[in-house]
Amino acid sequence: MAADTVTEVFEAHRSVLTGVAYRMLGRFADAEDVVQDAWLRWSAQERAEVLEPRGYLVRITTRLAVDRLRQARSRHEAYVGPWLPEPIETEFGTTAPDTAERAVLRESVSLAVMVVMESLSPLERAVFVLREAFGFPYADIAATLERSEAAVRQLAGRARRHVEERKSRYDVDPAERRDLTERFLAAASGGDLDSLLALLAPDVRLVSDSGGKSKAPRRVVETADKVGRFLFAVAKEPLTNAEFRFTELNGAPGLLVLSGGRPDTVVQVEVRHGRIQCVYLIRNPDKLTAFEA
Repeated sequence: MAADTVTEVFEAHRSVLTGVAYRMLGRFADAEDVVQDAWLRWSAQERAEVLEPRGYLVRITTRLAVDRLRQARSRHEAYVGPWLPEPIETEFGTTAPDTAERAVLRESVSLAVMVVMESLSPLERAVFVLREAFGFPYADIAATLERSEAAVRQLAGRARRHVEERKSRYDVDPAERRDLTERFLAAASGGDLDSLLALLAPDVRLVSDSGGKSKAPRRVVETADKVGRFLFAVAKEPLTNAEFRFTELNGAPGLLVLSGGRPDTVVQVEVRHGRIQCVYLIRNPDKLTAFEA
């Protein structure tokens, strides 16, 4: 196989490989590292032996991601404060018409589902991503993980039940989430505590990820009164040359806050019955580097 063909084949599957690795690892930089390692193995492989490049490349990427995920467990245990996935900009809602397949892809990359997936074992997470997000046959997943098909089906069922039981039931209308995010920003930045509290569900939760590198609560804040007053206090601390940019993050509307042209905070809200049920704040600068451009 010619060198240019080798590259073309790999690039044709890069987006799938990156999607698998990101959903498993929760960090885009780690996903890119895994995909780069997969490229090195692919470029050195005797490709005459590879009958189906896509399956082969997914197999390599998944195994590399499982290995890295096992190593990352200890890092997460030592993490300061709550851990959230690294946010990424997506275009699920702005390109082709929505389909059931696209809806599954969107949900599998959502912050809420990825947080729940953190509690899965590496093998359960691999099976869940390959089966639920990308629809790979059980036989292919079994070959990838070097497990029997029966064992893979058991892992898939366990992972699916775990995610369904623990993920919160949020409304998914992008227009409503965008509207509530804008009203949320207006109320907080305008110092209107009553309007802010009116947007919050009584049992709202605020989850902030700073990694101990930025100012943010190191525990989950709960109830409308506590979340509202925390946000109200934060809004009183003006940022330098603050800018606010709405974009699609992890398949849903989100807000990127910049200070002096640098990314400072990513905000996303989850909505249920017309009120904000959960607020995600990501302030760890290591997880915002993708927005620096």
